Amino acid sequence: MRDIPLRAPDCVMRLKRLGALHQSRLSFMRILLRRLARDEWRFERSVFEINDAGVGHAVYTAIGPDRSYSLVAFAHDLPDEMRSDRVIAEAWDATFTLFDGVPTEADIDRLARNVPLQEAGRVSETELSLSRANRSVRLWAHVVAALAQGQQPDDTKIDAVGYLMRTTAVYGSGKFGAADRDRIADREEMSPPFQAEMLSVFLTRAFVRDLVEHMARVEGGTKAVRLETEAARRLGIGNSTGLGMAPFLINHPALFNNWILAREEAIRRVRLVKSATSAEVAIFRDRLARSSASVATWRSQHPLQQEKLSKLRGDLASIERFVQDADLGADDPWDGLFGWAQTHLCEEGQEYVASLMLEPYGHLVDDLATNMADKNNEDFVVDGAMSVAHLRRLIENSFGWALNVDWDDPAACARAWYVSEEKLEPRLGERFSEPVAAYEQPLAPARDAAAAFNCLSAWPDTATVADVLLRHPEHRHTIRRAQISQGAPYSEIRDNTIANDMLPIDMLRAKLSFFGATRFDPRSDRWVRICMFAGAPYPEDLTAGNADDWVYPDRAT
Repeated sequence: MRDIPLRAPDCVMRLKRLGALHQSRLSFMRILLRRLARDEWRFERSVFEINDAGVGHAVYTAIGPDRSYSLVAFAHDLPDEMRSDRVIAEAWDATFTLFDGVPTEADIDRLARNVPLQEAGRVSETELSLSRANRSVRLWAHVVAALAQGQQPDDTKIDAVGYLMRTTAVYGSGKFGAADRDRIADREEMSPPFQAEMLSVFLTRAFVRDLVEHMARVEGGTKAVRLETEAARRLGIGNSTGLGMAPFLINHPALFNNWILAREEAIRRVRLVKSATSAEVAIFRDRLARSSASVATWRSQHPLQQEKLSKLRGDLASIERFVQDADLGADDPWDGLFGWAQTHLCEEGQEYVASLMLEPYGHLVDDLATNMADKNNEDFVVDGAMSVAHLRRLIENSFGWALNVDWDDPAACARAWYVSEEKLEPRLGERFSEPVAAYEQPLAPARDAAAAFNCLSAWPDTATVADVLLRHPEHRHTIRRAQISQGAPYSEIRDNTIANDMLPIDMLRAKLSFFGATRFDPRSDRWVRICMFAGAPYPEDLTAGNADDWVYPDRAT
C-alpha cells in the first residue's frame, strides 16, 4: 500500500510558514460548535438586567448532557477617553466570566464586585475564564442608529470592521484565581484545548448582539427593529492580541507539537485518499469559491498584511484555475493538488490549500481533535539516566541549524524577552539599546540549545544527564526540551526567536489559526486584530447542519 510521510519539522516549523497558517476543521472554535450541536446542547438567557444607559448584567447558560456553563456579562458606561485596547487599560465597555454551572444571586453579587476590575479583582475556582471587551465605536453607533430607525445596518460597513466588540484579553487556566486547567481537563466537552475560552467568546457574541439591539430600542422605541439573521451572523467578536500570546508556543512545546501533529496527520490522511467522490469534490469546490468571496472582504492597513492578502487572493485565483482544469475524480487527487501547491503558490496559499483539503473529510480527520491537548508532558520529569551521547543526538535533531549560528553576532541575539513588572505580561526589548538583558526570560531555545551542546562537548558519551546537571543546572530547561522532543517532533520552532529580523506576529498568527481566527489585521509586527465566530450561527440557531461550514460564509444569501 502507498504511504505518505508527515511533512518534515524543518519545513513546517519555520516562523514564516507558521505565520501563514489558516483555520481548519481542527481549529478550536469549530471543534466546540461541532460538539455543542452533536450533543444537542441547549442555551438560555436567564438574566438580562441592562438599564437605558447600557449598564447592568446578563447571564447566558449553555446546558449540556452532564453539566452547564454560564457566561456572566457586565455592561458598563465607558467614557470615550478611557477606551483602550492596551493591556494597561483599567476600564472596558464590557467584562465577563465563564461560570462553572449556574450562578446564584450571591455568586453574581460576588462577581459584580470583582469581574469589572479584571486583574485588580479576584475570581475563584468556580470561574473558568475572565475577559473584557471594547466597542468598535463607529460601527456600534451606526448599527444602533440604523436599528433605532427601523433599518438594517449597511453591509459594507459591517464587512469593513466585522465585529461590534473586540476582546482585549480572555484569561483562563488559573489566572487571577480562576480554575486551573486540571479541574476541567477530564471533562469530555473541555478536553480539547481552549474550549472554555471559546465557549466564553461564543456566548459573548450573543450578549453583544442582544446589547446592541437593546440600545437601539432605548433610542428608537417601538420603531426599532432587531438585526436580521444574515446581518447578525456576519458579525463576529474581534480580538486585539499582542506579545503576551507569543511566548505560549515556546513555553508549551509538547502542547504545540500536538496541535501541529494533529494538523499534519490530517493533511497526510487526506493526501492518501485514492479517489474522491463527486460529493467530496463538490464540497471542496464550494468551500474554495466561498473562501475567495470571503477573503475579498478582508482589509488591513498594515503593509505586511496587505502584501500577504494580495498574494493570498492571487493564489486563490490560481487554485480556482487549477481545479477547474484538473480532474479531481482521478487517482490521488489531493496529493496531486498538494504537490502542485508546493511549487506554484506562496506559503499563504500552500497552507490555505492544506486547510481546504480537509473540508470534505470530517470522517477521516475530526477524531484527531481528541489528541490535541497535552495530557502527559506538563509535568515532564527529566531522565537523569540518559547518556550524553543520546542527549547530543536529540539536540542535533531539533536544533542542528542553530549549532551553526554565530551567537556572538549582535544581529543573532538582538532581542530579549522579559516580563513587564507593571502588568506581568511578556515584552520584547532591544538587547543593545535597552536595559533588559538582566531580566531576560528563557524564550530563546535555539541559543540555549547551542550553549548546552557546546557544554556537552567536554563530557564523555557515557556520562549521564544527571552528571551534567549536577555541574551545570543552568542547562536543565534545554535538556528537558530535548527529551520532550523524542516523542514530539513538532515541539520546537526552527528559527531564532531573538534575531533582529524575527517577526513576533508569526507566532501570534500560528496560535490564532488554531483558535479558528480569520481576518488577520496586524497593526504592527507585535500586535494584531482578528475576528472570531464571524458567520457562525447564534446559540439558539445552532444545529448539526450549520455547526461547521459557517467559517466560509455564503455571500449569495
